[in-house]
Amino acid sequence: MNMAFKSLIAAGVLIGTTIGASAGSNTTWDMPTPYPDKTFHTQNIIQFAKDVASSTKGELTIKVHSAGSLFKHKEIKNATRSGQVPIGEFYMGLLANENPAFAIDTQPFLATNYDDAAKLWSAQRPIVEKLLDKQGLMVLYSVPWPGQSLYTKKPVSKVSDLAGLKFRTYNATLERFVKHAGAAPTQVEVPDIAQAFSTGRVEAMITSPSTGANSKAWDFVNIYTDIQAWVPKNVVVVNKSAFRKLDKPVQAAVLEAAKAAEKRGWQMSMKETDAKVAIMKKNGMKIVKPSDELMKGLREIGTKMMADWKKSAGADGEMILSTYNK
Repeated sequence: MNMAFKSLIAAGVLIGTTIGASAGSNTTWDMPTPYPDKTFHTQNIIQFAKDVASSTKGELTIKVHSAGSLFKHKEIKNATRSGQVPIGEFYMGLLANENPAFAIDTQPFLATNYDDAAKLWSAQRPIVEKLLDKQGLMVLYSVPWPGQSLYTKKPVSKVSDLAGLKFRTYNATLERFVKHAGAAPTQVEVPDIAQAFSTGRVEAMITSPSTGANSKAWDFVNIYTDIQAWVPKNVVVVNKSAFRKLDKPVQAAVLEAAKAAEKRGWQMSMKETDAKVAIMKKNGMKIVKPSDELMKGLREIGTKMMADWKKSAGADGEMILSTYNK
């Protein structure tokens, strides 16, 4: 286990309270999240909220609005930035079009295990913090999904088997990956996956074992091909103006709870992989090791995409990769 991972684990309608409201005693923060309560990211956030309430003795309460119930996933970052809510969670790769640095962890086959993912986050975090700081946002913590793998109705032994398939995507990087593979990208958020498959909008997807099991993928696909393409992350951010309005002890409590949430979240993610794959297998899905031919073709796509990423990412990207590759 490398040092980056060790150090990470060791680190220990109107909305109720808007940014302009007083942050004195008994402040309530509404927190939108994109995923359902049973998703481990949301479970981790619920515990984070409990930790904050406990350590501040109720001075700050964080009310979690899960499954995109308060704001849709794509709206959460800007809602937090504008002060409609003081805190929120979102998938970091959604910001790829703002700056490629946000989506380096979604580059295929760059970091495909938790050690490398932790090392990449250590290299990426200062750049992400700088970019979000300019938007009035502060990073509290980040937690990865399990490695992303392939879900299909039929066996896939080579990249050309994906040609023409209607393929679920959730960010710009995956959309490019799908196009390189010759498939047809269709944007579908997690709560809508089952319906998208049942209505024929999509026929295949790359996602985590968490999302696969939680969406009961066995109801609409038969095969899970364990390609482990990338280990992407969610990030929890707070509006800096809202944070500054908190009393200093409450600020410290939020930061301490965030450290604990990051440590806990990475551990939850690691446990999640085997548990969710086992659930899918138990429910009849075939768990498949990818063929050498498939992996060779997928890695070739990854190499092309990384070359494009380097061109677009500029100095920020160069700094991340330089630090990561040390």
